[in-house]
Amino acid sequence: MSSPSTLRSGALSLVSSVVIGVASAGPAYSITATLGLVAAAVGLHAPIIVLLAFVPMLLVAIGYRELNQVEPDPGTTFVWATRAFGPFTGWMSGWAIVVSDLLVMASLAQISAQYTFLLVGAQGIGSDPTSGWVLLLGICYLIVMTIVAVCGIDVSARLQSALLTVEFGMLVLFSVVALVRVATGHAPPGASVPDLSWFDPFAIGTFNDFVTAVLLMVFIYWGWDSAVSVNQETVDPRRTPGRSAVLSTVTLVALYLLVTVAAQAFAGAGREGLGLANPAHVDDVLGALGSAVFGDSTVGDVLVHLLFLMVLTSAAASTQTTILPTARTTYSMALHHALPRAFGRIDPRWLTPAFSTIVFGAMSVALYVVLNFVSGGRLISEAVTAIGISIGLYYGLTGLSCAWLHRHDFTSDARTFLIKGVLPALGGIALLFAAGWTAVTSWQPGADDAAWLMPFPPHWRIGAIFLLGVGTLLIGIPLYLILARVMPRFFRGQVLARRLPAPGDAIIAEDATVNT
Repeated sequence: MSSPSTLRSGALSLVSSVVIGVASAGPAYSITATLGLVAAAVGLHAPIIVLLAFVPMLLVAIGYRELNQVEPDPGTTFVWATRAFGPFTGWMSGWAIVVSDLLVMASLAQISAQYTFLLVGAQGIGSDPTSGWVLLLGICYLIVMTIVAVCGIDVSARLQSALLTVEFGMLVLFSVVALVRVATGHAPPGASVPDLSWFDPFAIGTFNDFVTAVLLMVFIYWGWDSAVSVNQETVDPRRTPGRSAVLSTVTLVALYLLVTVAAQAFAGAGREGLGLANPAHVDDVLGALGSAVFGDSTVGDVLVHLLFLMVLTSAAASTQTTILPTARTTYSMALHHALPRAFGRIDPRWLTPAFSTIVFGAMSVALYVVLNFVSGGRLISEAVTAIGISIGLYYGLTGLSCAWLHRHDFTSDARTFLIKGVLPALGGIALLFAAGWTAVTSWQPGADDAAWLMPFPPHWRIGAIFLLGVGTLLIGIPLYLILARVMPRFFRGQVLARRLPAPGDAIIAEDATVNT
């Protein structure tokens, strides 16, 4: 019997799709790894950054929704950008998805492992990202989550629902307790009642600080597009994934605003003590604040351990949901002849892109090991900022692709012009600008940033953020050129037409060829 050529359709409901979208953002993991960095950039103005970063996210999510209604392909940006701007832009968009997901996997594995040791009381190991035990357990997490992703999308969705329940419950409890302690005067020095001045963007120091903070906050929102990547496996694939993407972003902004205000009110944004910008815990805010918020009583100790469990489950959940969209992107790229055909194989039992999933899992393990030794465990803060460059690239191109592919419909009515043109384009331009600004400014590292000194003239000192963010994207160019010679059909524009398909066309064609 031949292997099936399509994924399992109808496996995900609207609720399951939203769960995957929200869980992919890894709310607890993202906050603990990023909020301190935002506070270091803009001080007490982190809450307004939460809201401002949400705007382009929502606008691009609308673009995803509109494009998915016409063409619900699991390749998402790869397919849409190819249709809008040609094979090179489309292929590099797909590569940006792979790169961003690969980079975050190392950080997710490290956080999962560290918090496991903290949960069981092994503070010495858990607080040391360079520990060999942390590395070994992180690798085990990557392997286990890869296996879960291979074993079926419905299995993945059930696991995400359980993990997300713990995560949301603990984040809300942490926020409420922190705010109550501030209001009753039982918070530590540096605490303050929430103030409207926190929402004044014009009081932020420099434009560079503002853009850096916005792109960092984009990382916190990143992941909701996973709901669109699994469109072929969703009930009503033309409508449900797009609705899930928008609902996911709205859910995330409400949660992030609550936690940001609560954490900042309780700890302040300073660089000393519990301050969010303290270099000692700038990349692990929740871990540092847990004991202070919940206290050292028996109940407090239990809640602190639940907080550790929350961050652990958040990182583990995000690990697994990061594998899902990447494997489906490479699956789609293979079906459209942009990657070797093996990446398009479907497991006959589980109906998942098993080969793509396993290869991505193996690459994640390899990159985690390499970065762990090269950076001495300093993965989180550098990777988070670097990932924002590739995220801004492919999110931004999605927004522009939506406007470009629908440009012939703009004269039909004002709503079409606004929803399919102006809003996605504005979101796309904003994210592309933020990504480009960060790429340019990260060339020169800061005094405390990791960097690489060229061993040959002109002996430039290049920032690690630039190398991780831009360098990994540039690797895609020689890969593109090699594949263009070996399997040229896609790269000559003979597979995907420069237009959206008709509404009645099949969702995805395995061997589609267009007339040029």
